[in-house]
Amino acid sequence: MGPPGACTAPALPAVGDGYPQGMNNRSENLEHHLDRHLVEELAQVARETVRDELREQTRRQRRTALLYAASGAAALYAGAAVALAVGLALASGLPGWAAALITAALLGVVAYGLRGAAHGRHAPHPPHRVVGGSAPAAPPSGLGMPYPPMPQNPPDVPRHRA
Repeated sequence: MGPPGACTAPALPAVGDGYPQGMNNRSENLEHHLDRHLVEELAQVARETVRDELREQTRRQRRTALLYAASGAAALYAGAAVALAVGLALASGLPGWAAALITAALLGVVAYGLRGAAHGRHAPHPPHRVVGGSAPAAPPSGLGMPYPPMPQNPPDVPRHRA
Protein backbone atom coordinates (compact mmCIF):
# COMPACT_ATOMS: atom_id res chain seq x y z
CA MET A 1 0.00 0.00 0.00
CA GLY A 2 1.03 3.48 -0.63
CA PRO A 3 0.93 6.54 1.54
CA PRO A 4 -2.43 7.42 3.10
CA GLY A 5 -4.72 9.36 0.73
CA ALA A 6 -2.94 8.15 -2.40
CA CYS A 7 -4.98 6.79 -5.29
CA THR A 8 -4.73 3.01 -5.51
CA ALA A 9 -6.39 2.66 -8.92
CA PRO A 10 -4.34 0.81 -11.49
CA ALA A 11 -2.40 3.10 -13.81
CA LEU A 12 -3.62 3.37 -17.41
CA PRO A 13 -1.04 2.54 -20.04
CA ALA A 14 0.45 5.67 -21.60
CA VAL A 15 0.23 6.37 -25.33
CA GLY A 16 2.73 8.22 -27.53
CA ASP A 17 2.27 11.73 -26.13
CA GLY A 18 2.29 10.76 -22.45
CA TYR A 19 -1.49 10.85 -21.89
CA PRO A 20 -3.22 7.67 -20.72
CA GLN A 21 -5.04 5.75 -23.43
CA GLY A 22 -8.54 7.17 -24.02
CA MET A 23 -7.66 10.51 -22.44
CA ASN A 24 -6.16 11.83 -25.66
CA ASN A 25 -9.46 11.50 -27.55
CA ARG A 26 -11.40 13.16 -24.73
CA SER A 27 -9.02 16.11 -24.61
CA GLU A 28 -9.22 16.54 -28.37
CA ASN A 29 -13.01 16.45 -28.21
CA LEU A 30 -12.96 18.95 -25.35
CA GLU A 31 -10.57 21.25 -27.24
CA HIS A 32 -12.73 20.98 -30.36
CA HIS A 33 -15.88 21.72 -28.34
CA LEU A 34 -14.23 24.67 -26.56
CA ASP A 35 -12.84 26.03 -29.84
CA ARG A 36 -16.23 25.77 -31.51
CA HIS A 37 -17.92 27.35 -28.49
CA LEU A 38 -15.35 30.18 -28.44
CA VAL A 39 -15.76 30.82 -32.17
CA GLU A 40 -19.56 30.91 -31.82
CA GLU A 41 -19.31 33.27 -28.87
CA LEU A 42 -16.89 35.58 -30.69
CA ALA A 43 -19.11 35.56 -33.77
CA GLN A 44 -22.12 36.46 -31.62
CA VAL A 45 -20.22 39.35 -29.99
CA ALA A 46 -19.07 40.57 -33.41
CA ARG A 47 -22.63 40.40 -34.79
CA GLU A 48 -24.00 42.36 -31.83
CA THR A 49 -21.26 44.98 -32.14
CA VAL A 50 -21.85 45.42 -35.87
CA ARG A 51 -25.61 45.52 -35.34
CA ASP A 52 -25.28 48.22 -32.67
CA GLU A 53 -22.91 50.26 -34.84
CA LEU A 54 -25.22 50.01 -37.88
CA ARG A 55 -28.20 50.96 -35.72
CA GLU A 56 -26.35 54.06 -34.49
CA GLN A 57 -25.28 55.04 -38.02
CA THR A 58 -28.82 54.52 -39.30
CA ARG A 59 -30.20 56.68 -36.51
CA ARG A 60 -27.77 59.50 -37.40
CA GLN A 61 -28.49 59.20 -41.14
CA ARG A 62 -32.24 59.15 -40.52
CA ARG A 63 -31.95 62.37 -38.52
CA THR A 64 -29.83 63.99 -41.25
CA ALA A 65 -32.31 62.93 -43.95
CA LEU A 66 -35.19 64.32 -41.90
CA LEU A 67 -33.42 67.67 -41.53
CA TYR A 68 -32.69 67.81 -45.28
CA ALA A 69 -36.32 67.01 -46.07
CA ALA A 70 -37.55 69.71 -43.67
CA SER A 71 -35.17 72.28 -45.15
CA GLY A 72 -36.32 71.33 -48.66
CA ALA A 73 -39.97 71.76 -47.70
CA ALA A 74 -39.22 75.15 -46.12
CA ALA A 75 -37.30 76.22 -49.22
CA LEU A 76 -40.21 75.12 -51.41
CA TYR A 77 -42.66 77.26 -49.41
CA ALA A 78 -40.22 80.19 -49.45
CA GLY A 79 -39.89 79.90 -53.22
CA ALA A 80 -43.66 79.80 -53.61
CA ALA A 81 -43.98 82.91 -51.45
CA VAL A 82 -41.37 84.75 -53.55
CA ALA A 83 -43.10 83.68 -56.77
CA LEU A 84 -46.44 84.91 -55.39
CA ALA A 85 -44.90 88.22 -54.36
CA VAL A 86 -43.35 88.69 -57.81
CA GLY A 87 -46.68 87.83 -59.46
CA LEU A 88 -48.63 90.24 -57.26
CA ALA A 89 -46.08 93.00 -57.86
CA LEU A 90 -46.37 92.50 -61.61
CA ALA A 91 -50.17 92.27 -61.37
CA SER A 92 -50.34 95.80 -59.99
CA GLY A 93 -49.39 97.17 -63.41
CA LEU A 94 -50.33 94.29 -65.73
CA PRO A 95 -53.30 91.98 -66.16
CA GLY A 96 -53.23 88.90 -63.90
CA TRP A 97 -52.58 86.43 -66.73
CA ALA A 98 -49.58 88.42 -67.96
CA ALA A 99 -48.12 88.64 -64.45
CA ALA A 100 -48.55 84.88 -64.03
CA LEU A 101 -46.93 84.23 -67.41
CA ILE A 102 -43.93 86.43 -66.62
CA THR A 103 -43.53 84.82 -63.19
CA ALA A 104 -43.64 81.34 -64.75
CA ALA A 105 -41.04 82.38 -67.33
CA LEU A 106 -38.77 83.72 -64.58
CA LEU A 107 -39.12 80.47 -62.62
CA GLY A 108 -38.31 78.52 -65.79
CA VAL A 109 -35.13 80.54 -66.31
CA VAL A 110 -34.10 79.94 -62.70
CA ALA A 111 -34.78 76.20 -63.05
CA TYR A 112 -32.77 76.04 -66.26
CA GLY A 113 -29.88 77.90 -64.61
CA LEU A 114 -29.90 75.55 -61.62
CA ARG A 115 -29.96 72.56 -63.95
CA GLY A 116 -26.98 73.94 -65.83
CA ALA A 117 -25.12 74.50 -62.57
CA ALA A 118 -25.78 70.89 -61.56
CA HIS A 119 -24.60 69.53 -64.91
CA GLY A 120 -21.61 71.87 -64.97
CA ARG A 121 -19.83 69.75 -62.35
CA HIS A 122 -19.61 66.76 -64.66
CA ALA A 123 -16.99 66.52 -67.39
CA PRO A 124 -18.44 66.66 -70.91
CA HIS A 125 -18.73 63.39 -72.76
CA PRO A 126 -15.97 62.77 -75.31
CA PRO A 127 -17.20 62.60 -78.90
CA HIS A 128 -17.97 59.13 -80.16
CA ARG A 129 -16.14 59.71 -83.41
CA VAL A 130 -13.39 62.16 -84.24
CA VAL A 131 -13.97 63.84 -87.58
CA GLY A 132 -10.91 63.47 -89.80
CA GLY A 133 -9.29 61.06 -87.35
CA SER A 134 -8.49 57.43 -87.79
CA ALA A 135 -9.35 54.39 -85.75
CA PRO A 136 -6.81 53.41 -83.09
CA ALA A 137 -4.56 50.43 -83.75
CA ALA A 138 -6.02 48.46 -80.84
CA PRO A 139 -9.21 48.61 -78.77
CA PRO A 140 -9.05 51.10 -75.88
CA SER A 141 -9.25 48.26 -73.37
CA GLY A 142 -5.96 46.86 -74.64
CA LEU A 143 -7.55 43.43 -74.94
CA GLY A 144 -8.28 41.45 -78.04
CA MET A 145 -7.21 41.80 -81.63
CA PRO A 146 -6.57 45.18 -83.23
CA TYR A 147 -9.21 46.66 -85.50
CA PRO A 148 -9.08 45.52 -89.14
CA PRO A 149 -7.62 48.10 -91.53
CA MET A 150 -9.99 50.64 -93.03
CA PRO A 151 -10.65 49.95 -96.75
CA GLN A 152 -9.57 52.67 -99.19
CA ASN A 153 -12.79 52.47 -101.22
CA PRO A 154 -16.33 51.78 -100.01
CA PRO A 155 -17.62 48.29 -100.79
CA ASP A 156 -19.47 47.71 -104.05
CA VAL A 157 -23.20 47.61 -103.58
CA PRO A 158 -25.20 45.71 -106.22
CA ARG A 159 -27.85 47.85 -107.86
CA HIS A 160 -31.27 46.43 -108.40
CA ARG A 161 -32.94 47.07 -111.72
CA ALA A 162 -36.58 47.83 -111.68
